[in-house]
Amino acid sequence: MAGKPRPMSQVKQLIRLHLQGNGKKTIARELGISKNTVKQYLEKAAADPLSIKELLELDDPVLEGRFHAGNPAYKDLRFEDLKRRLPYLEKELEKVGVNKMLLWEEYKQAYPAGYGRTQFFFHFAQLSRARKPSAVLTHKPGDKLYIDFSGKKVHYTDRETGEMIVCELFVACLPFSDYAFCIAVPSQRLNDFIYALIRCLEALGGAAQALVPDNMKTAVTRADRYEPTINQTLEDLANHYQMTVVPARPRKPKDKSLAENQVKLIYTRVLAKLRNRQFFDLDSLNTAITEKIREHNQTRRQQKPYTREEEFLAAEKDQLTPLPDKRFELKYYAELKVAQNGHVYLGRDKHYYSVPYTYIGSKVKVIYTRMLVRIYAQGKQIALHQRNYAPGKYTSVKEHLCSQHQHYHNRSPAYYLDRARHTCRELYDLLEALFGQNRYPEQLYNTCDGLFSLARRSDPGRFARACQIAAEHRVYSYKFVQSILENNMTELEQDRPMDHPLPGGSNVRGKDYYQQLTLTLKTPS
Repeated sequence: MAGKPRPMSQVKQLIRLHLQGNGKKTIARELGISKNTVKQYLEKAAADPLSIKELLELDDPVLEGRFHAGNPAYKDLRFEDLKRRLPYLEKELEKVGVNKMLLWEEYKQAYPAGYGRTQFFFHFAQLSRARKPSAVLTHKPGDKLYIDFSGKKVHYTDRETGEMIVCELFVACLPFSDYAFCIAVPSQRLNDFIYALIRCLEALGGAAQALVPDNMKTAVTRADRYEPTINQTLEDLANHYQMTVVPARPRKPKDKSLAENQVKLIYTRVLAKLRNRQFFDLDSLNTAITEKIREHNQTRRQQKPYTREEEFLAAEKDQLTPLPDKRFELKYYAELKVAQNGHVYLGRDKHYYSVPYTYIGSKVKVIYTRMLVRIYAQGKQIALHQRNYAPGKYTSVKEHLCSQHQHYHNRSPAYYLDRARHTCRELYDLLEALFGQNRYPEQLYNTCDGLFSLARRSDPGRFARACQIAAEHRVYSYKFVQSILENNMTELEQDRPMDHPLPGGSNVRGKDYYQQLTLTLKTPS
């Protein structure tokens, strides 16, 4: 009995032979076991509370449990003490710098009669595994897509500088068929992560019902076991492709064990096979990775008579949600305050975009893509701009400005002449002559504003006559026109008598006299 326990089917034969009146030696000879073994099993059967008939009716595992109660170590008081301490030990083991050796030393100080180091490590591991059982997960076709970045990185060599450019490896798999996808991207930043995910969905030809990422920052902005905060851009992508984001629980790798296992397989079947090849750009690296992933998906599985690709094409691809015609465009979000000049400052581009002046001082939400900038306030879109990457510049819409600012931005000779045309002909002639001077136009804009101000405050007829007088005298000045109006010179000009010819006489010399005199003086003597 000190050796390996006998099969219960043989033990039952032993008991039946004993009931038939056979002696221990005969039973031992018939069954090929030692006489002492026969003796010990018969003693156990006699000591059991159940009758011999009841023992023979028990199933083999139940009978074995009655004859072999298990390892006596698990009935030891030290074992019960270790079970009681286990929650505390596991919690301490999570702390920085704490290991099993330190825990055993503290355990021996508190309980000198406890286990030695080897037995402590063994029972601690056994109890920990028993407290954390693994469940078998059943997956439906097209239900989930696991995504993750591998721990190991890949690289290519810059042909010009010889520098080794390190890249991240994005890995995804469908748990039902275990169909895998892999691509190298420059980093784990949001734009690279979204690009890799889009390429994955396009390679699969559809989208799963749920997207299961790890708790990486690009996917989950705030990890939580029950209600994690999803990155808004990832949610936008999921909505675009009709998926739901269901992150794995923090520090629970078993939630996506297939993805973790897929990463290990890719290390062996992709990275290891490419270890001796040199690449000079990201595209050639990804071409090689795609080739090896295809081979991996087409490799016959050990415990199934088909490949991952065969199962994916036969049972899962048709269950994926078809992709929309339009590819997802990455969106960025910002919450900004409208400055006093009626613009918001987009820090990523160092560029200014206008909003209606009524929102000055308000906070607005900005959603921008590679091409467009949309600005929202109070639940509605208030501005739409083409994205401009010029730093320090302004993109403004005239309608967003207040009337004074619109007027300022509209100022030009054509603008003032058009206004004058709708005011009166005399003002138009005056301004046309004003801008006809060889002077910088902006020097004349204030003069124009003053003249239009006079037009609003004055009688139209008198103002038109004042402009006419200024034009006749070639004095294109706001103050001159103002002086004419204030001094009522328009009436004086109208009341001035007509010029009468001088009376004739012998003493009156006309122009002919002076012309003749001039010729006489010029004639040489």
